[in-house]
Amino acid sequence: MMLTRTLRNALAAVAAASLLAVAACGGGSDADGEKSVEKVNFGYIGDYNGTSLLAVANAQKLWEKHGLEVDAKVFTNGPLQVTALNAGDLDYGYIGPGAVWLPASGKAKIISLNSLGNADRVIAQAGITDLTQLKGKKIGVPEGTSGDMILTLALQKAGLTSKDVERVPMDAATIVTAFGSGQIDAAGIWYPLANTIKAKKPDLVELAKNADFAGQIAFPTAFVSGNDVAAEKTTKVVQVLREAMDFRAANADKSIELTAALLKKPVEDVRADAANSQMLDSATIDGYVKDGTVAKWLSGMGDYFVGAGKLPSNPDPSSYYLGLAQ
Repeated sequence: MMLTRTLRNALAAVAAASLLAVAACGGGSDADGEKSVEKVNFGYIGDYNGTSLLAVANAQKLWEKHGLEVDAKVFTNGPLQVTALNAGDLDYGYIGPGAVWLPASGKAKIISLNSLGNADRVIAQAGITDLTQLKGKKIGVPEGTSGDMILTLALQKAGLTSKDVERVPMDAATIVTAFGSGQIDAAGIWYPLANTIKAKKPDLVELAKNADFAGQIAFPTAFVSGNDVAAEKTTKVVQVLREAMDFRAANADKSIELTAALLKKPVEDVRADAANSQMLDSATIDGYVKDGTVAKWLSGMGDYFVGAGKLPSNPDPSSYYLGLAQ
């Protein structure tokens, strides 16, 4: 069914702390008293931001607790997941801040925030020491992602536009290879992929990061749903995410270990990746919703996306973030 006021109200209720007590009741039951199980196709990105809640939910059996069976699929970026949502291949997915324009444009709904990112970088080959030196340079960028966002902001800071550089759209994995082989002069990319590049190019230069623009814009990461996912399923998934957030907040080291195990990566690599972002818990998100902070974040991002040509106008955040819907 299409998302309706009923769904929005249901998710607004999930955002209230009182619903956590209800979460212990788990899934529904069929006519024979057996607990029913509903399948969830869930997308994620293979870094700490995009994987940690999935790793916690798996280990803590939160899916089972809420009557869900998860089929998780890894993606390289948020826009690909939104495409999969609209194709019916996913029910839910994870996006970084650079892809928030997609739900803002009506292609998905944000069901939960996750963290504030600081993992994005503009990197350049050795010898390029200033953003203004990017003029005329070949720059790799995954379109519509946070790598695109950080590059656009960095060019603006330097008084440059996309017309002043040679933008080369490519996926994140291709950027790793292209930068390492010297085929591109710079890139908009994020950690932990930046570390992978550093292994081949230890003398690369970081020209810009999220923190450089903290006074201008926030960089929230989020989980999204398709526009026609059933309300009851979404309510359960939000409950899983909230409980996983709170476990992550209370057990940072364990969450890093669980994520490393799921990603099959060294714990110290995942720990370094986790340090690039501020993880949020359910109470913090609820507080930021109540005091208007979340609406301010999303409105600020909307202004950026309008200026960057991603959106024709800046929509009301409550039209695409279900936690703000009344």
